[in-house]
Amino acid sequence: MTALSSDNSRAALISAFGCYALWGLMPLLFMGQHAAGFGALEILAHRAVWAAPVAALLVMAAKQGGQVAAAFRDPRTLGWLALSTVLIGTNWGVYVWATTHQATLEASLGYYINPLLNMVVGLWLFRERMDRFGWMAVGLAAVGVVLQALALGRPPWISLILAVSFAAYGVIRKRVPVEAQAGLLIECLLLAPFGLAWAAWLTWTGQGVAFDDPVHLLWALANGPATVLPLALFAWAARRMPLSTLGFIQFLAPTLQFAVGVWAGEPLTPLRAVSFVFIWGGAAVFATGALMRRRAERRALADSAEPI
Repeated sequence: MTALSSDNSRAALISAFGCYALWGLMPLLFMGQHAAGFGALEILAHRAVWAAPVAALLVMAAKQGGQVAAAFRDPRTLGWLALSTVLIGTNWGVYVWATTHQATLEASLGYYINPLLNMVVGLWLFRERMDRFGWMAVGLAAVGVVLQALALGRPPWISLILAVSFAAYGVIRKRVPVEAQAGLLIECLLLAPFGLAWAAWLTWTGQGVAFDDPVHLLWALANGPATVLPLALFAWAARRMPLSTLGFIQFLAPTLQFAVGVWAGEPLTPLRAVSFVFIWGGAAVFATGALMRRRAERRALADSAEPI
């Protein structure tokens, strides 16, 4: 391996850990804003508003403005991105509400389920194959979800909505021929008018706090880079490292979310703890399967490169 490729691999690994660490610690941002007087809908509004200019800067840096203009001229592409906007807006809204209403543990469960749900979606929609590790991981996760429902006394709606909305979002973005940064900017531009209208209404009626003083304004502005930066790091890493490795690292985010929820004093009953044990078991099996597939691919590549 050359020094250049080694440096690229190291940078990609750092970017991957960085994006998932930021996603995992994001509840702290929303909890801090909530403690400062922000309601969940006000946080969501400012997330939609301030993410747009940051996303625009990234698109300019990546020289993808032509993709954005082309997408707006193509009704089919714009229609798919409008649907992905509804899904990501729903995901953001539920996540912000969960982290500001003592439900971060339930939110973390959703992001443990998400990669396992992606396997099922791949099997169903894209005719991808699922090995014994995949079936075992999905089975353990299913048991965990049932136990979580028993512990909560209701279905874990927050977990399920987050997992399903993000999985569906991933399917749509996989099909739309637009780069990650350009697509995010279009989604932000579609969301921004609603966020701006809501933020303006809250300010007009005296219910908003974002413009009360400079500190509150900084809290609101922080939503822009906090939303866009992790995605930019993810997009950069995904192009430079195996998806199996990225799939392993992605469990860092819900693990940190879980830790934040416990730190915040959210209730963790014995049955609920057992449900997470099954979820963690499914995640471990998923990661083990991904690692073994990666090693098998490397061996096959090495064997094919040997002289006959």
